[in-house]
Amino acid sequence: MQALASTPRRARVADRPVRRAPAYPSDFEWTNRNLFFGQYARTESYFSNSELASRGLPGGDELEILERFRGRIPDEVFSRPYAAPSTDGSGWPRENLAKAFELLAQAGWVVRDLQLVNERTGEPFRFEILLVSPAFERIVLPFVRNLKRLGTEPRVRLVDQSQYINRLRSFDYDMIVSGWGSSESPGNEQRSFWTREAAASPAANNYAGVRDPVIDRLVELVIAAPDRESLVARTRALDRVLLAGHYVIPHWHLNTQRILYWDRFSRPAVTPRNGTSVEYWWFDPEKARQLEQARAVTPRGDGDAGGPPAWAVLLVVGAAAAAGLVILVRRARREPARP
Repeated sequence: MQALASTPRRARVADRPVRRAPAYPSDFEWTNRNLFFGQYARTESYFSNSELASRGLPGGDELEILERFRGRIPDEVFSRPYAAPSTDGSGWPRENLAKAFELLAQAGWVVRDLQLVNERTGEPFRFEILLVSPAFERIVLPFVRNLKRLGTEPRVRLVDQSQYINRLRSFDYDMIVSGWGSSESPGNEQRSFWTREAAASPAANNYAGVRDPVIDRLVELVIAAPDRESLVARTRALDRVLLAGHYVIPHWHLNTQRILYWDRFSRPAVTPRNGTSVEYWWFDPEKARQLEQARAVTPRGDGDAGGPPAWAVLLVVGAAAAAGLVILVRRARREPARP
């Protein structure tokens, strides 16, 4: 899971509706089409692209686990599968903004003089998106544009790595880009991600500030799973409760791996279910021979097959001659005329 994480440590986002609202101005469809060339899929699980991801409505062992906590977790866990807000990709998510207004109003935020303020205190809705990578500026700025249409006052701040780490350790942030990687067999690392103890530790990875005794219990159930079947059911239950808490705005993931290679290697007939492991590839002399033959007969432009084209050589030579001429002219101008 990679996501924009806001922290309930800040009073203004302690309410679940307020944490949920910013997901609606986030226009993944526009971002994917205009910035990513449509290559990514929307993430809708903390264990996306695996059998551990929750899907549909809970049933079987998963439902049995969740029933133990009915009344202590949101009712939507039992009645509605999680789905990230979607748009038409136009960059103007009007209906989504209306839904965000509705959620903010539930938590006591209203618009006065084109500004979103707390109905009771009059405090403006201001927050900072803290970044350490300039690459994310182009991603969060369209999000900020939509947030401003709600009357909020978001600010993007880019800091160096040292300052970023210090601010994370002191919990001095409103929203950050974060990620939590998990294997096919999640275990002890989940304590560092989601428990109340981790939320109080500057050395842990509970950047979303999750403090829920139900989640603590689900994490322990995942760690203590006696077999694969129960591990899958317990992880899916944890996934559902985390999603229902709306601690993050999920980003995206790639369903494939990008690998560029010469066709001179062979691979095992049986490969891992997920991912590609090049450690098990081997050099195939026959494929290498066929590749060299194919390259020998394939037109490569001007020049011989083994060197650069003639036009490139002429361009380099011409540039060098021009540079030499300029140097000679400048020297001639600086030297005094001899008697």
